[in-house]
Amino acid sequence: MTQTDHPISSRTSQQTASAYAEAGVDVDANDRLIPRYRELAREAARPEQLGSVGAFSGLFDLSAYERPVLAASTDGVGTKVMIASLAGRLEGVGGDLVNHCINDILCAGAAPLFFLDYLAAHELSEDDKVAVVSGVAAACRESGVALLGGETADMPDLYPSGHFDLAGTIVGVLERGREVTGERIVPGDVVLGLPSNGLHTNGYSLARSVFGLRPQDGSWAERVSRVERVEPALGESLAEALLRPHRSYWPQLRDSLDLAKGIAHITGGGIAGNLERVLPRGLNARLDSEAWTAAWRLPPIFDLIARRGSISAAEMYRVFNMGVGMAIVVTAADAVSLLSRIPEAARIGEIESGDSSVSGRVAIMTSDGEIE
Repeated sequence: MTQTDHPISSRTSQQTASAYAEAGVDVDANDRLIPRYRELAREAARPEQLGSVGAFSGLFDLSAYERPVLAASTDGVGTKVMIASLAGRLEGVGGDLVNHCINDILCAGAAPLFFLDYLAAHELSEDDKVAVVSGVAAACRESGVALLGGETADMPDLYPSGHFDLAGTIVGVLERGREVTGERIVPGDVVLGLPSNGLHTNGYSLARSVFGLRPQDGSWAERVSRVERVEPALGESLAEALLRPHRSYWPQLRDSLDLAKGIAHITGGGIAGNLERVLPRGLNARLDSEAWTAAWRLPPIFDLIARRGSISAAEMYRVFNMGVGMAIVVTAADAVSLLSRIPEAARIGEIESGDSSVSGRVAIMTSDGEIE
């Protein structure tokens, strides 16, 4: 077969590109995104970066550390992106993603170094893609994290038109011997809590069901109207309450990691499900919800979800953070020091002896009784 007879070579490059675009992937549009992404990455750079932005991999120099231990975590924003799409507020979910990942490696005592994002979509505009990545870059810049690279994938047939998913990977570092593992926790230690400002990035599938924001709950216009309507119980719209940014606890805890015996980021699984992950075998934690609801105002979105969805307290505590974004286990003496350093922190419980044959358990005293 001659070159001109070849089924591929018989098409011009323009025809090939058009065929790919007709299949759902616009290469030219993606090429136009590259310089915009590179500029965002340059704005969130660190001097330890090696090589140029846009290479096949990102390089990072660790020579400033004597015995570096790397901590890595991958996560996503979940269906919070669907609320962001309804409200037309896409930039915030990029920050949600970065802050979620920062908090995850903070639980090991690690300082964040660099981040890589993954955006998968179908028929999302160039400006919308840039808005999402711009939010990632802004959060990286705010926390001193290098945006080392990323991937944007057009996924026709996998996602409906205009829909997208967002995930990312963070890598941090700590010196060997300074790991926060929970292994040193003993009975009598104190559990401190830091407040959340809302759902952060977990429980959105349930929230969307409760508020009628799923695709099967009405037309796009109907769902936009619901999410933008001011809720009297909130004093703001659902969009404002549900899209409140996931807090980063790095600024509060970065200078107190030496005091922490265990740190739990309260995400999917709620307070008990996540605090149990740092408890040694045979140790339990007993928490009192009145301790944190007295210390700070519980975001009203939780009560609205529970009432409108007729959801039990047990399930609310299993799905949502219920006002606690991070839990830190310290000695009783160090609790005094940390509370003075971080005024918004509160003592929310303590560590007790348990059955040495089973993994640690968390019991939460609430107005509805004890929840495990």
